[in-house]
Amino acid sequence: MLKKVLIANRGEIALRVLRACRELGIATVAVHSEADKDSLHVKLADESVCIGPAPSPQSYLNIPALISAAEVTGADGIHPGYGFLAENDRFAEQVERSGFTFIGPRPETIRLMGDKVSAKHAMIEAGVPCVPGSDGALPEDDKEILKIADKVGFPVIIKASGGGGGRGMRVVEKKEDLLKSVEMTRTEAGAAFGNPMVYMERYLQKPRHVEIQVLADEHGNAIYLGERDCSMQRRHQKVIEEAPAPGITQAEREKIGEACVAACKRIGYRGAGTFEFLYEDGEFFFIEMNTRVQVEHPVTELVTGIDIVQEQLRIAAGLPLQYTQKDVQIKGHAFECRINAEDPYTFIPSPGLIESCHLPGGFGVRIDSHIYQGYRIPPNYDSLIGKVCVLGKTREQAIAKMLVALDELAITGIKTNTALHRDLFMDAGFQKGGVSIHYLEQWMAEHKGKKS
Repeated sequence: MLKKVLIANRGEIALRVLRACRELGIATVAVHSEADKDSLHVKLADESVCIGPAPSPQSYLNIPALISAAEVTGADGIHPGYGFLAENDRFAEQVERSGFTFIGPRPETIRLMGDKVSAKHAMIEAGVPCVPGSDGALPEDDKEILKIADKVGFPVIIKASGGGGGRGMRVVEKKEDLLKSVEMTRTEAGAAFGNPMVYMERYLQKPRHVEIQVLADEHGNAIYLGERDCSMQRRHQKVIEEAPAPGITQAEREKIGEACVAACKRIGYRGAGTFEFLYEDGEFFFIEMNTRVQVEHPVTELVTGIDIVQEQLRIAAGLPLQYTQKDVQIKGHAFECRINAEDPYTFIPSPGLIESCHLPGGFGVRIDSHIYQGYRIPPNYDSLIGKVCVLGKTREQAIAKMLVALDELAITGIKTNTALHRDLFMDAGFQKGGVSIHYLEQWMAEHKGKKS
């Protein structure tokens, strides 16, 4: 087992990793920017190192500073969390070249799956279903682009090969708008991601976002931990997640899960990962793979009883998986609400001092958060300040439990999006389950006049 792990992240995920390390008897090193010196994971870590000023490029994205912090503290492993450098193949490569264990996939795997075109090729070869589209990057020839679009069928979506997080995408409804849209997306992709390559897919009308959690070790073992439904999204950013996904049958779960496991073995995957799909009319279509732990991993942990972060640490240490597929049993239903420091309806960020803070509790309630009374939320980073998660025997019970937890959550001094979550959990359409990825945007348009 690893002896000391440097946590190359901040906020709630840094605290989550720290707790997993402590349970396994692993010493921890917290890194922090000047703005995060009072963060909870910094206070609880065995050691802490300031790696730079508040701006991310000078601190959490500063690879030399992170490597130096690992060297001076004698860490033997580095956990990247999510966001920042978690899916940066150059960072993973530098970590391993410097003699440390990167707690995640190999650099070449991150590189393969980080490029949407190469990832799609790999999945097609592995037998994972993909959205009909171009066979790789779009050619330069306009006639060929139009020919591909005719074969795929309108509407289509143009995506940046190096994009992510909902950026670098453009929907095209009509043939006459196609070439201009391709050129615009190429220009934006080159500026935003340093990679102007784009590809084309059929644009599904009312899909759901369903993803499969996997774990794989270096000994050829891989398992899937069921699925999550992450369809409640705003501008491609997830707001509420749940497990299992409503309406997915056991047969569907097994078929897509086994395909993901086969893909892991084919590409030599190592660690925790997530295959993301669009799901429509009983069919799964691969869109991308996240080669890291995800924000919404707690809902899978709650329904399976498997600690995904601890498994990451064990796998990185070279140990085999503790579980076989037969050990994975889904019990109950779990939800996660992302609590952000922002206005619940305008989404304007609300950093500042937390004057008072009461976090909910009780049977089946889990809180992942780094905040506390007197903590000042810096304006420099993502507005996520915590996650309220619940586990119920049924989906209906989990909804009731979440409403109680949200009513109990009380934070003053800043605004949070708690009221939005409460409204959504009381919405009849959401309560029914199985909404599309467009549902939240449509719901917000209908409730546009509402004030916080």
